[in-house]
This record gives sequence, C-alpha cells and structure tokens, in this order.
Amino acid sequence: MSVIRERLATLKSSLPAGVTLLAVSKFHPVETLQEAYDAGQRVFGENRVQELVAKQPLLPPDIEWHFIGTLQTNKVKHIAPFVHTIQSVDSLPLLKEIDRQAARCNRRIRVFLEIHIAEETTKHGFSPEDCRTLFREGLSAACPHVRVEGLMGMATYTDDMEQVRREFHTLRALFEELQPVAGASFGDLSMGMSNDYAIAVQEGSTIIRIGTLLFGEREY
Repeated sequence: MSVIRERLATLKSSLPAGVTLLAVSKFHPVETLQEAYDAGQRVFGENRVQELVAKQPLLPPDIEWHFIGTLQTNKVKHIAPFVHTIQSVDSLPLLKEIDRQAARCNRRIRVFLEIHIAEETTKHGFSPEDCRTLFREGLSAACPHVRVEGLMGMATYTDDMEQVRREFHTLRALFEELQPVAGASFGDLSMGMSNDYAIAVQEGSTIIRIGTLLFGEREY
C-alpha cells in the first residue's frame, strides 16, 4: 500500500459519517494528486488560481475542485467555468463578481462565506454581523447565480486548543443561527485543518481541509 493510500485510509476511518475530507493539494505535483485519486479521493482544494488552472485539465474530470485561498476579483473568471465550490468568499464585491462570472458561464457556483473568527489580522472574512446583514438584505435575490451552501473559517494558529475550540464553537453557533433563513442548500460547515481537525469535527464541522497529514510537507 502506498503511503498516501495508507494515510487516506487512516484519516477517513477516523471521521464520523457525514464529514468530508478535502485534500489540500497546493504545491504538490499532479502525480501526487493522481495517487490520492487512485486511492479513492475525489474532493481536492487549491488556494492559488494559477496552480488550480494548471492542474485541472491534467487530472480526471470527476474531481470536485474547491478553491480555498484568497481570491482576487480579477481572477474569478479563470476558475468560474469549472470550479465546484469557492470556499473563501470574504467580501460582497467578490461575491458579486462570482455571480457575474457564473452567469457568463451559464452556471450556478456553490460558495461558502468565510467568517473571520481568529485573533489574527492576517486572516480574512466577514464578521458575524456582516454575514447576518447579507442574509437580511436578500442575498439569494441579489446573486442568483451563486448558491451559498455554508460557512468556512480558520482558527487562530496557536497551541491553545481551548481557544481553537471556542473559535470553532462561535462559527458553528453562527451557522446554526443562519440555517433557518439561509435556505435548504445551506448545509456545510468547513473548519479544521491538519493540526486541529479533530476539535473541528467535535464542534460540528462537515468538511475538513487536510494537506500535511495526507501529502506530507509541501514542495515549494
């Protein structure tokens, strides 16, 4: 059994039913992604547009590509024709541009709203109150070519796992608060990475974003 196949099996066996493992494949070569695909992985995440656009045509067409990094509005057009989900929607202008490009491609693109829960200014996202305002003001009608299917967040990078738990708990509480008004498709909560995914799952995450634990250290 290959190392990646073994790691993938171990990770998936540790997850409860209903939790999706998103393989964060940034900086790893196509051959490594193909190995994970051959082991049964179908959901992959990239955080750079240039890298995603280069890899996508070289890999099987049934891969579900998620964009998880900071996305500039002028780059949306490059991934709009094929991306499955954009998890890192952190502003209203970006949301409107995704809607515009989805319309141009005659598609409806799945998105998650990124919420700023960490005590770090380097992380991005809507504040919880700004997120509430989006839904109060009729988000679906304003952006008919996007489908908001959940929330995404990143905890503070710290050894204090209780702080991480509190931040994840805050995000889950917001997610549950919005569910009655966000529509039937609003069902995913993306939080947790290689260093904190176990806590994220305990706090209600439905998608964990795993890179290092699956692929090893990144190749730069």
